[in-house]
Amino acid sequence: MEEAGEDMTRKTGMEMIQGTLDLLVLQTLAALGPMHGYGIARRLEQVSDEVLSLNQGTLYPALTRLSHRGWIGSEWGTSDNNRRAKFYSITDAGRKRLEREREDWRRVSSVVNRVLAEPAS
Repeated sequence: MEEAGEDMTRKTGMEMIQGTLDLLVLQTLAALGPMHGYGIARRLEQVSDEVLSLNQGTLYPALTRLSHRGWIGSEWGTSDNNRRAKFYSITDAGRKRLEREREDWRRVSSVVNRVLAEPAS
């Protein structure tokens, strides 16, 4: 039987992962250049050793959100398997946002690591 707080912990963990998705997508596009959504998802799965598993219901709303904010652009093209696909690329505004997000992530992860390093009582 689950403890009362266990379900909340899982939800919080998922919210944290979802909150970092924009950062991960921007970093992927900055590092590898224009990619279609499927390619972005596969790359994040590969780099995370399959810990992250992104489905369309997770990735495409993030791509739409990033596009509306002007952090990525898109254009139609042909994929490696000759299918029509939308390719996403990071914009100058997206690069600026990525740098801010990286700094925020480093600061937050540093704090979390310090707290986790404290001995349990």
